[in-house]
Amino acid sequence: MWCHRVIAPYTFEKIELPEPDPATLDPGQVLLKFAAAAICGSDMPGFRGTQGKLPADTGPCAADIDGFPIHEIVGEVIASAHPEHQVGTMVVGWASAFDGLKEQVVSDGEGLARYHPALSPEQAVALQPLACVLYAVEQLPPLAGKHVAVIGQGSIGLLFSYVAKAAGAARVTGVDPVDRSAVAANFGVDNAVRATSDRWIAHLDAWDKPDIVIEAVGHQVATLTHAIEAAAWRGTVFYFGVPDDDCYPISMRAMLRSNLTLMSGVTLDRRRVLAAADAFAREHPQLLPAYVTHTFPVDEVQQAFELAARPTPGRIKIVLVP
Repeated sequence: MWCHRVIAPYTFEKIELPEPDPATLDPGQVLLKFAAAAICGSDMPGFRGTQGKLPADTGPCAADIDGFPIHEIVGEVIASAHPEHQVGTMVVGWASAFDGLKEQVVSDGEGLARYHPALSPEQAVALQPLACVLYAVEQLPPLAGKHVAVIGQGSIGLLFSYVAKAAGAARVTGVDPVDRSAVAANFGVDNAVRATSDRWIAHLDAWDKPDIVIEAVGHQVATLTHAIEAAAWRGTVFYFGVPDDDCYPISMRAMLRSNLTLMSGVTLDRRRVLAAADAFAREHPQLLPAYVTHTFPVDEVQQAFELAARPTPGRIKIVLVP
């Protein structure tokens, strides 16, 4: 079977592997036939060759893990050791080993769920990041009537903006140095700020500070500091962006003096929130067609990741298909 993997910084190779033996599935695992995958911002450090936290990431130039670094997948169940997944069904969710760039993928069935058959695989794969956003918003105070700011208006930040507006936020501010004005309104953004987060807070009036600040950038320290500085009195900051460093310095003085709450966390209860994302997408049928902007054949994964590495106004979600 075919497989793509990163073998050096910014460099994919295609290899052939033997097909997995269904008889070797552990309890709860599912064997999928690849139908679609999507590129997430958290995949980009792996593409750059950054040393990650996966135990198998031991390559001399890059991770050298078969199928790495994709985790957002759609596939057809071709073998199952999970009671809720039957052969022949289409499912969406997590490639649990971040190895989704393979013709056949073994994954944890608790991170997969069926989706509405009206969705094509290239749109259905977007249910995975949507599920992550819905779960994060569940952890927040009620957004109805609040001012919500989202730092980062890439593929995950725009989803946060959309979900916040759908949850009744009175105003959504989207902050990004990339010009998102052409798509902002489609994703519920009332105030599209084209600026880096430090410049945004430098011009933010004290009376206009957001009640909720969502950091949807990650991979750096500064944006969390800016989110804390931007939050209103008794506000909440949700750090969603993936950290590249183990320790982040934050201003405890700002936290204390403004009575702030800082939250973070990975997505739990995955099968439930994937089903919730499927229902949300059916309630908002315009969302996924606007969200998936670029589709590549999987053999053009190199070109797809190179596009993902260059922030551009017209690019939101990039999907790979067979």
